Amino acid sequence: MAKQLDYHTIREIFTRFRDDAPEPKGELDHVNAYTLVVAVALSAQATDKGVNRATAELFKIADTPQKMLELGEEAVIDHIKTIGLYRNKAKNVMKLSKILVEEYGGEVPNSRAALESLPGVGRKTANVVLNMWWQFPAQAVDTHIFRFGNRSGVCPGKDVVAVERSIEDHIPADFQLHAHHWMILHGRYTCKARKPLCGTCLIRDLCMFEEKNL
Repeated sequence: MAKQLDYHTIREIFTRFRDDAPEPKGELDHVNAYTLVVAVALSAQATDKGVNRATAELFKIADTPQKMLELGEEAVIDHIKTIGLYRNKAKNVMKLSKILVEEYGGEVPNSRAALESLPGVGRKTANVVLNMWWQFPAQAVDTHIFRFGNRSGVCPGKDVVAVERSIEDHIPADFQLHAHHWMILHGRYTCKARKPLCGTCLIRDLCMFEEKNL
C-alpha cells in the first residue's frame, strides 16, 4: 500500500485525467435506471463486454421490471447464460423486479439504502447507479480502483470501504462526480494488474508505485 498523496499531487493527477477525457463514461450498456441496475448486478465476476453481449437482446424486450417479470426466469437465463453465475443472477433479477413493481411502483429508488435492499445489489452496484443515473458523486470501488488507489497513493485503503472513504476525503470536490470512472478506466487499460503500462502512463511522474515498468 502506497503512502497517501498530498492534495496538490492529487489535483494534478485528476486535472490530467480530465484533460485527457473530460466526460468519462461507464461501459455498461443501458437505456434507463432499471436496465442500469440489472446490468451492474450482472457484471459481478463478469466483464462489461460480456454483459453487454448478454443484455443486447434482453433489454430490447424487457426494459422495465414488469416486462422482465412477464418474460420469466427461464427466458432471462437463456439471454444471460454466457456470463458467470447466470442462474443465481437470473433469480436475483426476477426478485428485484418483483420488489420494484410491488414496493416502488416500477421505479428504481435513488437512495443507497433502498438500492442495497434489492437482491443482488450491493454497495458498489448502488454507487454506480447513483453516480451514472442520478449524477450523485458516489464512488463505486471495484478491483481496478482498489489496485490503482493502493499502487498510486491516490486513495490507499485496506478494503473497498476504506478506499471509498479515502476517495471522498482526499479527491477535490470538483473531480468527485467522474473520479471513479477515471480511475476504473485507468486501472482497466493502463494500470493493469499484471503488466501495467507505466511507460505510457499520464501520471507516471506523480505515482507512488514502486515497481514501475518503465
